[in-house]
Amino acid sequence: MRSGSDAVENFLRAMGESLLAERGRWPLWLPVFLGIGIGFYFALPAEPSAFWGAGGVLACGAGWLWGRRRSLPLLLAASCLLTVAVGFAVIQARSLRLAAPVVERPTGALMLEGVVIEVEALPDGGSRLTLDRLAHDRDDVIVPLKARIKAKPGLLPAPGPGLAPVSVGDRVRVRAMLMPPPQPAMPGAFDFARFAWFRQLGAIGSALGPVTVTEPGAAGGWRSGLSVVVNEIRHAMTSRILAVLPGDRGAVAAALTTGDQMPISAPMMQAYRDSGLAHILSISGLHITMAAGLVFVGLRTLLALFPAVALRYPIKKWAAALAIAFAGFYTLLAGSPVPAQRSFLMTGLVLVAVLLDRMALSMRLVAWAAVAIMLWEPEEVIGPSFQMSFAAVVAMIAAYETLTPRQGAWRAAHPGWLPAIGLYVLGVVLSTLIAGFATAVYGIFHFNRFAVWSVAANMIAVPLTGFWVMPWALAMFLLLPFGLEALALVPMGWGVEGVNRVALWVASWPSSAVTLPILPLWAMVAFTLGGCWLCLWRRRWRWWGVVPMAAALASMAFARPPDLLVDGRGDGMAIRTAEGPLLLNGKGGRILKDTWSRRAGPEAPERWPRKSSSRDGRLRCDETGCLWRVDGKVVALVKDEDNPEKACAGADIVVSSVPLRGTCRGARVLVDRFDLWRRGPHALWLGPDGARMENVAGWQGDRPWSWHPHPRKKARPSPPAAPREPEERKDEDEE
Repeated sequence: MRSGSDAVENFLRAMGESLLAERGRWPLWLPVFLGIGIGFYFALPAEPSAFWGAGGVLACGAGWLWGRRRSLPLLLAASCLLTVAVGFAVIQARSLRLAAPVVERPTGALMLEGVVIEVEALPDGGSRLTLDRLAHDRDDVIVPLKARIKAKPGLLPAPGPGLAPVSVGDRVRVRAMLMPPPQPAMPGAFDFARFAWFRQLGAIGSALGPVTVTEPGAAGGWRSGLSVVVNEIRHAMTSRILAVLPGDRGAVAAALTTGDQMPISAPMMQAYRDSGLAHILSISGLHITMAAGLVFVGLRTLLALFPAVALRYPIKKWAAALAIAFAGFYTLLAGSPVPAQRSFLMTGLVLVAVLLDRMALSMRLVAWAAVAIMLWEPEEVIGPSFQMSFAAVVAMIAAYETLTPRQGAWRAAHPGWLPAIGLYVLGVVLSTLIAGFATAVYGIFHFNRFAVWSVAANMIAVPLTGFWVMPWALAMFLLLPFGLEALALVPMGWGVEGVNRVALWVASWPSSAVTLPILPLWAMVAFTLGGCWLCLWRRRWRWWGVVPMAAALASMAFARPPDLLVDGRGDGMAIRTAEGPLLLNGKGGRILKDTWSRRAGPEAPERWPRKSSSRDGRLRCDETGCLWRVDGKVVALVKDEDNPEKACAGADIVVSSVPLRGTCRGARVLVDRFDLWRRGPHALWLGPDGARMENVAGWQGDRPWSWHPHPRKKARPSPPAAPREPEERKDEDEE
């Protein structure tokens, strides 16, 4: 008995010694505990009281004041709890501050007016407009704060010389139809409604008539003015790039310089994703760092050519100041996505250290950049852009903290250009492997896809981008005011075409991108905390972090996708065939089908039987609906509103796209149109012990952005159909 207590005592003593030995790394855990507080807010099943955030901070602050003079363990525990409380309070305060009206149902046609705050070109030639300061002509429809509408080609006014058809800051009028932001296609899928809530986007829709500019430049205030100027520059640059470089060559060049990915064709975008090169299209650390570095080195080299200036003035600090300004402009021009914000903050801190003659610590830069983003836009913590960006950077810095001394010693012992080239190639491979492994789990969690050949693609595309494309992009920025951008865009286009060909080539390889099972939320959290433990500490105890990371990866082997899926209207359905793939009935939008195929299994090649049986014989359909026999159970898929009793006779489980009104009482599980309307899409797992069911409303909980159908009118005999998912393209960082 004594030996056991001695072992525990020795273990605790060793932990305390390791913790004290790494005291300089304690601040690196500040963003981790902030993130825990933010994640706790999103994990709650119901919206907490407005007093939770402030009350938690006050209580934990009092505990910190009490414990700071008693013992170090109490001080550390109180500090961690206080940081968690601050993270919770920050995200709750932001959710309350951004609360805005959301339309309750599809509106039908109305005359809409608003100020354009964003214009996005679509691959089909149309545009997607985000409108603010809205007004319309219907008294029975809520007026949202912002709305996003899609205008087909031909509905926008003809552009003037060098101008976009509709400019940011213009007040426009358009006949349109609005609908609520779409809810997830299944429990656990991307929640666009939550995404829209934190952007005060209360409706989406489509233009039904031409868009008319009623007041050019209607936006007022310095913030609106700055946004207008930046967006006008952005769209003007995109137009001039596309005028010189047609097709995907120009579209990718525009994405690299202005961050606008919408003009890229769907096949090319898919090729970038399947080859593992999608990160090149997102303006992030690669682009910001290269741009700032080129400005810094270029200006300093230029000034060094003039000895009278170089010997009398601090040209190094001048170059650093201009590099900070250009990096900030580049970030604004790209629309300030999270990876660009993180990179700008880190690059800016490094250059500020140059201005102050101080040394910068890379891992601390990452930590403070994460803290800044968490305090400014805390909702980004649960998004793939934040998670993948910081995971890649933290993993690479942690690895090179160990490898750099060995790399320097080896380089000193092996001079010459051939070892230098070999070391560079090895660095590219190691960086790709480290970043790829660190981000793979987040890619699987959010997208259920893994690019198998990303290392090979990045070994070719990243050097080509860094040494050829980005220098010409910087030259394009310098030549643009003089109208000479074509001199740089043409050679830049050669490099972009090379990267495009690499993406298409690697994407055509066998199994270039594989779909993987759903990763549970707990597994993603465990992998994240284990990765932080592995990367943020320096001593040997860091390797304990491998245990939760391995457990998270192993969880995919036990993941089981649902056997039956139905959308919020009852129109779209999918069942699992005996071979494993999903058999879809062909109804529902493109986004719904894509989400179901990725998260629940590939789509079966056969068609849904109308008045016949499926290939495996388990599904049989007629004019009243379908009967699916699986694992000794009978599942009725009802669509006949006149005689539902006949369609569900003898069924154990009933899923109906029509109201049942008390019929089919013998079924153990019953989901009719009222349930779908109230709770959204459903997923069912069938097993020997019965059926387990989840729905979107239950998964979301009682939150401001969750599935809340409007009250029905008494005269209405059946619930209104849930809105269909819009057929609009989602950006990769929105899912």
